[in-house]
Amino acid sequence: MSMFRSKKFDLGCFANVKTIRDHSKRKAFEAFEPERQALRYVIRNTTLPARTRAIAQLQLAGTHCYTRSTQIRNRCLMGGKGRGILRDFKLSRFNFRLQALAGNIPGVKKASW
Repeated sequence: MSMFRSKKFDLGCFANVKTIRDHSKRKAFEAFEPERQALRYVIRNTTLPARTRAIAQLQLAGTHCYTRSTQIRNRCLMGGKGRGILRDFKLSRFNFRLQALAGNIPGVKKASW
């Protein structure tokens, strides 16, 4: 488990346990993704023997859960919130509103009609 903990914290946001864990998951996913893709390719290749495909399937099932893409959650860059995130800006609704009103996001202004 300790191999999946990030040693260097280059989070760039508010650091709490959830953001640190999410950062660790992103690093692990990045490191193990080529290996997972290779195993998935072997599993889907029907020309290979069934035993080889079964071994690859067992190896894929035995990998750590942090290496899966479903474990990664979008979080706010400024506050670390996990809900109400605008994907284009990677900010929560509240922080997006504050930054937009302050004029820190180019091309975004308060609507008035």
